[in-house]
Amino acid sequence: MGQGHFGNKPDGSAMTNSPVPVDVAILAFPETTASVTYGMYDLFMAAGRDWSLAVSGRAGPELMRPCIVSAHANPFVAANGVTIAPHATIADRPDARIVCISEIAIPPSESLGGRFDREIAWLRHCHAQGATLATACSGAMLLAEAGLLDGLDATTHWAYCDTLHTRYPTVKVRRERALVVAGEGQRLVMAGGGTSWQDVALYIIGRYVGVEAAMQVARINLIDWHSIGQQPFASLARSRQLDDALIGRCQSWIADHYDEPAPVAAMVRLSGLAERSFKRRFHLATGMSPLEYVHALRLEEAKQMLEAGDLPIETVAHEVGYEDSGFFNRLFRRHVNLSPAQYRKRFGALRRTLESRDSFTRATGVQ
Repeated sequence: MGQGHFGNKPDGSAMTNSPVPVDVAILAFPETTASVTYGMYDLFMAAGRDWSLAVSGRAGPELMRPCIVSAHANPFVAANGVTIAPHATIADRPDARIVCISEIAIPPSESLGGRFDREIAWLRHCHAQGATLATACSGAMLLAEAGLLDGLDATTHWAYCDTLHTRYPTVKVRRERALVVAGEGQRLVMAGGGTSWQDVALYIIGRYVGVEAAMQVARINLIDWHSIGQQPFASLARSRQLDDALIGRCQSWIADHYDEPAPVAAMVRLSGLAERSFKRRFHLATGMSPLEYVHALRLEEAKQMLEAGDLPIETVAHEVGYEDSGFFNRLFRRHVNLSPAQYRKRFGALRRTLESRDSFTRATGVQ
């Protein structure tokens, strides 16, 4: 999985803890919508930054650097009536390595011929230079018009599948697939569906920054992978409290011992405080009671296990410290608004998709 590279300080000395953000260009034009354009922009900006902000109150490093590009420099009104102000023109970015293409908000029956000549020429150039091109919804039509999908698998929004098949007969339309990655080096990424721009953004984050960064963005933005709707689920706002060293020491201990019996009593002993004083001080530092905090830690670990593996729910419950799996199921549903099985089905698919790409990258060296 590609990671942000580490750079130098202005004085030329090594900078070992500040990753250089991964650049990504978002192609916009009047026939798209501002919600998709700026929605992708927001998700890329969230990578690395927002999870830390939510769990510790301090923004983390920005791991991606999105830039909205267009054929012309001036602001324009998009298809939904909102003005988009590009950061740069496509002429300014001939070296773009990652390009995301929003949907094309025109009827499927309308021809693209002569309508996007400048954008298509730029996409061909970027692809020839080794760039990854990722499209959401009907944006795949631009790749087909550019001739980049000839002989390859592809997908797009269901309303455009017939047009894609008829107008570009050499393209192998996989209308049943939500995500298709094709071409040399798997550098053509297509997702179909109205909210597929979220899938595209998560895939790009996972591929070029890391699986965990993508999962964090999915959680904090409540994104339901490959689904029309979104379902809320809880994420743990956990952080070490630097303002109270004693409570911070207890948090450090419980992070490694949350699965032990009677963990709250153990933290009380570790603190050296009276139980009532400890609970009052812990709540003041964290905003949670000690027991709520333990449950939050256990549920967060359970989410990780449900995403990453296929252990029985009862085993997951036991591994995180619950002997009664029925209680675990009820607690999980109350806090996450999904049962453990529903959570696994929904978010396990996202992790498997991102990690399968990670495995391909490690095996082939192709990003």
